Amino acid sequence: AFQENEIKLLTAEIEGLKNAGCLGISPSLEGLRDENAKLKYRLNFLQKSLQEERNKTVKSMININSCLQEIFGAAIQAAYPDLENPPLVVTPSQQPKFGDYQCNSAMGITQMLLKTKDLKVSPREIAEKITEHIPANDCIEKVEIAGPGFINVHLRKDFVSKQLSSLLMNGVQPPAIGRRKKVIVDFSSPNIAKEMHVGHLRSTIIGESMCRLFEFAGHDVLRLNHLGDWGTQFGMLIAHLQDKFPDYLMVSPPIGDLQAFYKESKRRFDTEEEFKKRAYQCVVLLQSKNPDFIKAWELICDVSRKEFQKIYNCLDVTVTERGESFYQEMMKDIVKEFEDKGFVQVDDGRKIVFVPGFSVPLTIMKSDGGYTYDTSDLAALRHRLLEEKGDILIYVVDSGQSVHLQTVFAAGQMIGWYDPKVTRVTHAAFGVVLGEDKKKFKTRSGDTVRLIDLLEEGLKRAMDKLKDKERDKVLTAEELKAAQMSVAFGCIKYADLSHNRLNDYVFSFDKMLDDRGNTAAYLLYAFTRIRAIARLASIDEEMLRKAAREEVLILDHEKEWKLGKCILRFPEILQKILEDLLLHTLCDYLYELATTFTEFYDNCYCVEKDRQSGQIVKVNMWRLLLCEATATVMAKGFDILGIKPVQRM
Repeated sequence: AFQENEIKLLTAEIEGLKNAGCLGISPSLEGLRDENAKLKYRLNFLQKSLQEERNKTVKSMININSCLQEIFGAAIQAAYPDLENPPLVVTPSQQPKFGDYQCNSAMGITQMLLKTKDLKVSPREIAEKITEHIPANDCIEKVEIAGPGFINVHLRKDFVSKQLSSLLMNGVQPPAIGRRKKVIVDFSSPNIAKEMHVGHLRSTIIGESMCRLFEFAGHDVLRLNHLGDWGTQFGMLIAHLQDKFPDYLMVSPPIGDLQAFYKESKRRFDTEEEFKKRAYQCVVLLQSKNPDFIKAWELICDVSRKEFQKIYNCLDVTVTERGESFYQEMMKDIVKEFEDKGFVQVDDGRKIVFVPGFSVPLTIMKSDGGYTYDTSDLAALRHRLLEEKGDILIYVVDSGQSVHLQTVFAAGQMIGWYDPKVTRVTHAAFGVVLGEDKKKFKTRSGDTVRLIDLLEEGLKRAMDKLKDKERDKVLTAEELKAAQMSVAFGCIKYADLSHNRLNDYVFSFDKMLDDRGNTAAYLLYAFTRIRAIARLASIDEEMLRKAAREEVLILDHEKEWKLGKCILRFPEILQKILEDLLLHTLCDYLYELATTFTEFYDNCYCVEKDRQSGQIVKVNMWRLLLCEATATVMAKGFDILGIKPVQRM
């Protein structure tokens, strides 16, 4: 209503200016145009923001940073209408004395005016001009100019209180995202006939969490497991099984034996010429869909699939299998398309494609007529773009594949499958898992660590930790088991996700199970404590819901105010991760939220008790609502990270 009223006033003012110009009473035509442009811009801003408010569902959480960017963007445009793409910098303030947020655009505009218009204007003067043009809004209490030109923004308490009440009544809702998009995430991707090892841990955990985030944001997510389930290695393996495991057409060896057979077949392939020839014959028979060879291959795949599923069940991972075999029939069309468009060169019998900006070509057909990983990756890219109609493609693959994937993506652009301005195709690279010796994580004998062993070790250590804390004496057997699973798998996931994925990280059970510092153990314990506050005060969910509808959240104490603002930063944290895919930002935020809550709880009584009797004498309901809002946001954060909290620990 306020915005509608201002729109009426602005429209009348613009009409008045028009009339003034017609009557010839304007002091200057240039001044009239300038004033008219500013008013029109402000009118457009208000009309746009009003329309956006109407379009938003009542439930979506407001991204305060985005709101402030819109407000300051409008102010800058009104103050400097001739500047093209002026810098817009709005960040949360690091200290309370600098307000709640800061707009730090003035310095950049100073440089821009000097460079484009040869004008020397001080940042402070620019900051003053920006503040004069801030449009009417319901979130800013006041602004102050500090130092050389920083604009300190103080939020309105009633605005923050209202947003917290909305969160409590509607639950944690995603920020408004615009058009719903099709997001395809390629992650995990183990190899058939090999056990999953610690190297698969990061792709699986990071990929699952990214899928959860995009799903929560309202997108349509396709989770793809690009299994290594085709190629020469299966010819080698079947040839070896013919010699060593005569029942291979009836039953596949267990996964451990399969891996040993695989290693042995590779040794024979490299050293025995006769075996190598037979292995190639097996590959040809498999590729030509010989029924016996297809049956043997399917049995091998089934055994592997069951073992992979055990891991996925432990880690609560959901993924759709679509291995390299899925794309086999598309390979010849890929080669033909590149040939038809004149991109193929023949080099020593191989068909290769050079991509601008990359020195190593893609080999799309070997000299013997076989296809390569390059061909199958191109086929997968094409299928995801043109058949699945993906708007966002994310490949969660280790950093070692960076050049290969960038070359494949560039080839897709070159041939016209997608325009990067319209479709986002991204390699979400990650570093390796290191042991405590800072070398690649291995067993004592130097072997790769099996993932199932790692998870079982995590369960054992989590139970030891819980028993050290004498939790087995206060929890039921069922509660203890739930706490063990929550701590074990939560700590393994969080240790990975809390590190910047681009870096290597050191795997240490001792560190990840520490209940101090930025660990899942600390956060899970903090969460159960917060959830227990209302329960111990005999306040049930219905009472909290009623209070959320009726109570005004008072934010007079500095720690209440700090916590309230921290809770409401959740949408801007998620928005940032949707853009840069760096999930450690969410972990850092949850840790900050938990520590900010502790400050609040230590300084603000939620439940007041008689010191002698211990009887509850007063319940400060608005503070219990702040506890509830904190726990609600933490629970959603845990859900995105794939961590399952428990009510009692």
